[in-house]
Amino acid sequence: MGAVIGAGFASGQEIMQFITLHGLNGLKEVVLITALFAYLGASILYLSVKLSTDNYLALINYLLGKKVGKMLDLLSMLMLFGGLSVMLSGSGAIFSEHFNISAKFGIFIVVVINCFILLGGLNGVVLVNAVLVPIKIIAILIISLLILQAENTSFVQNNAVLFTGAVTGHWLWSGVLYVSYNMILVVAVLTTLGKSITKKVALWGGVAGGASLGIIAGIMYLAGLSLYPEIINYKVPMLYMAGKVGQGFKYIMGVLIWLAILTTTVANAHGFAARMADAGSKNYKIIGIGATLLAVPLAGMDFDRLVGTIYPLFGYAGLLLMLFLIMAPLLVVRRRQ
Repeated sequence: MGAVIGAGFASGQEIMQFITLHGLNGLKEVVLITALFAYLGASILYLSVKLSTDNYLALINYLLGKKVGKMLDLLSMLMLFGGLSVMLSGSGAIFSEHFNISAKFGIFIVVVINCFILLGGLNGVVLVNAVLVPIKIIAILIISLLILQAENTSFVQNNAVLFTGAVTGHWLWSGVLYVSYNMILVVAVLTTLGKSITKKVALWGGVAGGASLGIIAGIMYLAGLSLYPEIINYKVPMLYMAGKVGQGFKYIMGVLIWLAILTTTVANAHGFAARMADAGSKNYKIIGIGATLLAVPLAGMDFDRLVGTIYPLFGYAGLLLMLFLIMAPLLVVRRRQ
């Protein structure tokens, strides 16, 4: 959940572009997303334990073979690096749009903190998520539910509005792409836990985490739908929703969204570095910090443009991996015979 609930998710920008702009069809899309996240989360963690992985390469080679695995490995590295740039850009957007502070300072501060967390290795990554993810989720749910309570009359009226601007024209394809692009980061993070948990924890953790993501996305989607079309004018829709509830909520949510950006920044950098070196090693720290610094120039682009451009491309690129993850149980049974 910490890997997925980053700048795009917690800000509401992902949910708006991938789900809300499909109108009532978004309800069907939420069901699809929930099912896929739960199933794939359990599959990834189960295979990680089975293969005793500490990075994603062993899992990719197991599913796709070494030749195709090399291609997807390179693609995954590029996607983790691109995601890192999006997170840094999101931090800049929060500081400039919400705190009225230079976007460059917002990028700088998350770079510095991320580098310090990477110095703690895997323990630092797990600790950050364990502490911050529940706080983020509670805040997102409270604000979304309060919006739904306050805007219940406009929800039905807004369904008659023409919805445009979604990343794809059809809700089904949009839902598949949404899960697909998230899988690269999810695989990169969860495969580092292969030696740390049991198969039972893997299965239940995957299902619970995936289903929870879908439920949270669904509540955010309904809240955003009730505020359409004015919500599309904001780079950080959740801040707009929080402001509708009250200015106090807006400032609290601004901080929490920034924390969401931080956790996914760490997840991207950790996944990238863990692929190249053992977590906690000297090389791991050097690579993670180096990748973070190299991502800074791309982070200067507009946050909403990066989400709307890079994420769909990641989705197309991750389709092959998602397809094989869906078929993973069949592959396991076949190889036992």
